[in-house]
Amino acid sequence: MSGSPPAPDLDLRLVRYFTAVAEHRHFGRAAEALRITQPSLSRQIRNLERQLGARLLDRTPQGNRLTEAGEIFLPRAKALLRSAAQAAAATRAAAEPTGITVGYTTGVFVTPAVRELRRRHPDAEVRTVHVDLQDVRAALLDHRVDALVSRLPFATGRLDVTVLYDEPRMLLVPLDHRLAGRESVTFDDIADEPVPRLRRADPHFEAFWRIDPRPDGRPAPTGPLIDGLEDKFEVVAAGQAVAISAGPRAHGLRPDLTAIPLRDAEPSHVVLATRAGDRGRLVAAFRTAARDQLTGPADSRPRTGR
Repeated sequence: MSGSPPAPDLDLRLVRYFTAVAEHRHFGRAAEALRITQPSLSRQIRNLERQLGARLLDRTPQGNRLTEAGEIFLPRAKALLRSAAQAAAATRAAAEPTGITVGYTTGVFVTPAVRELRRRHPDAEVRTVHVDLQDVRAALLDHRVDALVSRLPFATGRLDVTVLYDEPRMLLVPLDHRLAGRESVTFDDIADEPVPRLRRADPHFEAFWRIDPRPDGRPAPTGPLIDGLEDKFEVVAAGQAVAISAGPRAHGLRPDLTAIPLRDAEPSHVVLATRAGDRGRLVAAFRTAARDQLTGPADSRPRTGR
């Protein structure tokens, strides 16, 4: 075995950066999700490639494509990160919990509940973290977060889920759209309007937010592919599609967009999710704080995630 090269010392932070770029297929979007600068992310990926002795990504004008080596490394990278998270969680579980990590997804606000939990348990370390909509269940089961506030639908197996409040679904259009200014709209009003499709979306999530099929059984008209909330705002502002979002502030206070109530659409459910059977002291305390503090109209909430 003396001729075998030594195994590289992999930095898990670099592995996580690589999986983000692989999922987004775009350095700029991955850097934004990771909350680092794009040049720094590029340097870190090059460092990882040097450690592995293989190029993982091909940079092209159209985006970033995994090399053959990258395709092989990606599932192993995800497994490595899951294993590390589970090891850390098992270690924490062996001791009396002194902290809790609360997750939240885009457009939901946990500040009042987090503030109340800190008031009731001043010695506890209460952390908050943003979680991608497509990653809700995995974040909980991998013990990256202990409780999470999000919107349905998402897979709920092995989770305990409590509805906190409902929000109306709204039609998002530019200010110069033919429907702008209406007090409300119906499905007939948008029968021929294209609706964006979220790349790599869960089918149930996609069907709910595109309302596809429509109540009369017709498919929703196909709109452009998007990668996230900002992309959705951009294609709507450009007049390429309309979109369906939650709550009267669905347009994120952008001055070039307006949100109109969509009549007869099932409301969006904002929920608290925890791991099934988790009876930890701080999880139970946050569950109580969320039920007390996060019920009612969403647009009365402070507009921050932390």
